Amino acid sequence: MKQKVALVLGSGGARGAAHIGVIRELVAQGYEISSIAGSSMGALVGGIYAAGKLDEYETWLLSLSKIDIFNLVDFTLSKSGIIKADKVLKEIQKFIPDQKIEDLPVKYAAVATDFNNKKEVVITNGSLFEAIRASISIPMIITPLQKNDTLFVDGGVLNPVPTNRVSRQEGDILIAVDVGAQIPYEKSKIDASQNWAYFEKLTKGKLKRFQRRLSKLFPANNHDKRGYFHLVVDTAHLMLSQITDLTLKIDPPDILIQISIESCGTFDFYKAVEQIELGRELTHNNIGQLKNQ
Repeated sequence: MKQKVALVLGSGGARGAAHIGVIRELVAQGYEISSIAGSSMGALVGGIYAAGKLDEYETWLLSLSKIDIFNLVDFTLSKSGIIKADKVLKEIQKFIPDQKIEDLPVKYAAVATDFNNKKEVVITNGSLFEAIRASISIPMIITPLQKNDTLFVDGGVLNPVPTNRVSRQEGDILIAVDVGAQIPYEKSKIDASQNWAYFEKLTKGKLKRFQRRLSKLFPANNHDKRGYFHLVVDTAHLMLSQITDLTLKIDPPDILIQISIESCGTFDFYKAVEQIELGRELTHNNIGQLKNQ
């Protein structure tokens, strides 16, 4: 019989592509993923795998150019966020039909945050895509999901790596993936300014105009060259890191796979190939260490 794995996939935007590599390596090593819990991007990748559609999702993700990614972003300068995220989920639903969570072949839980009642919500039934949409609503960035009297925001706000929310079976091992780890990473030698210039050319000035509009919402602080928006984001990352550390101390996994927060920006989805390979490589190394114990 295959060794069963309870897999926990953390939040982290584009770095969540590393989850694909993690899953690929676990399956290649002969492990059976019997249950999954995820927050934000972890909820998306985990849900798609539980639905048996990871191949289709990976093929689609790797086919996206920078301009494709930009065109999938439905900008809205509302008070609750700047991206609606409905466009990309509708695109995914073209090749991955919605399903009921309770009918999935793998036990699945998506973690979201009930903003009105200030509490964590674990979604284990109902629409898969609605659960994913609730979990990926990054505050200030992706608009919240309103359902009845509940306003859902990103699950990572309260539980970035939800090791305490995954279904367990006797004899399984708990593997957690933290894609926002505050650990060193050897940065790419590619000049980021060249990437930006190329992206700006492809979007025919749309990106620059959007950046100007964004700057009005988040004016730069003259005392900090990073600007107000980046300061808020970096502060949030530090807080989430502390929450993750506490969660992992209370409910420690058998294997912890850490993806450096410096490996990829939150919205650098065009780096999917690198992130998938990083997830695969780190999983291979960690599994090897476990087998040698």
